[in-house]
Amino acid sequence: MILIGDCGSDKTPEIRRIVDDYVNCEVIPLMDIHQKNLEKYEGIVLSGAPILLTEEKTDIYLQSTRWIKNIEIPLLGICFGHQLIGLHYGGVVKKMREDRELQEIEIFDSCALFDRLPDVIQMQEDHCEFVSVPQGFKLIASSDACFNEAMAHHEKNIFGVQFHPEVSGLQGSLLIENFYKICQK
Repeated sequence: MILIGDCGSDKTPEIRRIVDDYVNCEVIPLMDIHQKNLEKYEGIVLSGAPILLTEEKTDIYLQSTRWIKNIEIPLLGICFGHQLIGLHYGGVVKKMREDRELQEIEIFDSCALFDRLPDVIQMQEDHCEFVSVPQGFKLIASSDACFNEAMAHHEKNIFGVQFHPEVSGLQGSLLIENFYKICQK
């Protein structure tokens, strides 16, 4: 079973729809996720959110998601989830030009999350912030609009993507399927 941490995005139902094609999933609000309950899941997907971390006090989010640093199962952060992972590992969230378009994203480092995808993909964006690549992570993909489009932890199966694969058609669905396959290993 996959846990979808709902950070308040209107796209969370799309994540659920795609994950449901492969495995059972459960959607829980982000602030209701507790480390002691995570053993029953094969992996976790954190959704986007309708808030800006540059305009919020991040302490409340960092306190309630401390489990991100201790997690042993695979984790995929999408948009807000990607930024939250970055913050936990020392990354910095900054404002950028608003991007609500399809972007060409160049994948330049091998990563199981991007198996069976071409070196240049098109994904839907919906953000006006980005997170720097924190220590312990490698940059996997960039676009002309955003430097850190995708990152992966060097040792753990923790991934973050700034774009929204759940609303990016076949290539986005393949990325989520690849995450499910990572969870099965």
